Amino acid sequence: LSRMYGDELVGAFREFKAIWDPAGRMNPGKVVDPYRLDENLRLGPDHHAKKLETTFAFRGDGGNFANAAVRCVGVGEWRSEPVREALDLCLACKGCKGDCPVNVDMATYKAEFMSHYYEGRLRPREAYSMGLIHWWSRAAALAPGLVNALARTPLIGDALKAAGGISRQRDLPRFAPRTFHQWWRKRAKTAQSGPPVVLWVDTFNDHFHPDVLIAAAEVLEQAGCRVIVPSAPLCCGRPLYAWGMLDLAKRQLATVRDTVCNYVAQGAWIVGVEPACISALQDELVGLYPDDKIAQTIAERSLMLSDFLEQHVEFKPPRLAGRALVHPHCHHRAVLGFSPEERLLKKLGLDIEVPDAGCCGMAGSFGFESEHYAVAMAAGERVLLPAVRQADESTLIVADGFSCREQIEQSTGRRTVHIAELLRDAIHNERGQA
Repeated sequence: LSRMYGDELVGAFREFKAIWDPAGRMNPGKVVDPYRLDENLRLGPDHHAKKLETTFAFRGDGGNFANAAVRCVGVGEWRSEPVREALDLCLACKGCKGDCPVNVDMATYKAEFMSHYYEGRLRPREAYSMGLIHWWSRAAALAPGLVNALARTPLIGDALKAAGGISRQRDLPRFAPRTFHQWWRKRAKTAQSGPPVVLWVDTFNDHFHPDVLIAAAEVLEQAGCRVIVPSAPLCCGRPLYAWGMLDLAKRQLATVRDTVCNYVAQGAWIVGVEPACISALQDELVGLYPDDKIAQTIAERSLMLSDFLEQHVEFKPPRLAGRALVHPHCHHRAVLGFSPEERLLKKLGLDIEVPDAGCCGMAGSFGFESEHYAVAMAAGERVLLPAVRQADESTLIVADGFSCREQIEQSTGRRTVHIAELLRDAIHNERGQA
């Protein structure tokens, strides 16, 4: 501390403490008259961390969750109710993993804890209504118009929300008339040349915003790529992690592995438009399958659309002048890195503003839940939502994350746009001018 503050200032600290704490009882041995580096240790030389059976590998901590927990100053037990209550307000945004100097990954710790906490127990109804969204969406795709109508019928809609633990103040997202998969199957075949790219068709954009995936496919083809869309509906398992449904998530990822292994073995990249999904392929996949070389390859070859266009193809985006307020998804910033997207937006010719907003508050299913609605709105109202409302009507509101877009649109009434749609529109504008 003397190196940091200087002897004179530390002496002033000492005098101040002597006035208010003459017996030295308050937090002794810290700022003034500190303990030696080798005394009063939390973990002594004879400490041996207890080996715990976990689902995630925690390879960065010697394969031991006890070592991972030591990163953070705290204590926990697998079925501790106080720990569950403390984790209840964790947004699983992974901001800690990106910002903490020792990379404490509370989102993963929470998922691991919840998997043990709920062993032999029923989970909250939100876990089944929103955690299983991949399967509910596939069922809704059979009659999306009917589902949307029922969801917006006053009594029935309120009953559906109550049954699913969803806040009455929230609107249920509308299912698209047709999924991206349905559009792709009926689409005219395109030329089968160029480097292969597997377009990651995530559950949310497939069923709610297929135009984003359509735009991404068009942009990739414009960049000279051969777009591959696996026929099987795949899911990274992201909605399952917050509820500790790790066994089910592992099965989902095993299906992903088996489906795309041949493509990546032949050099294909996996390109996605939903940050939460690509972060799962880069992060959770290898955490759950640490010794699987194919899983490692998939993780290494999974990228967001903006990263792929900047790093792996000769793509010169057309100009699209204007202003844009840009909100990065938490996982995009913390796990994937948002700089490539910022550079691509600037190459489009946009004057961009990226408010220091942190998490939008929606955080997957968190902001939809009745018990968390107030917290989610408080998080959004801190910076993001006021910035959106204050933005000029001509300013584009750019957000890639599905939950971010829902939070912004439901709370401000402003339409959001994905970078894939921006790129597609810029290409169409250039063709029209030509």
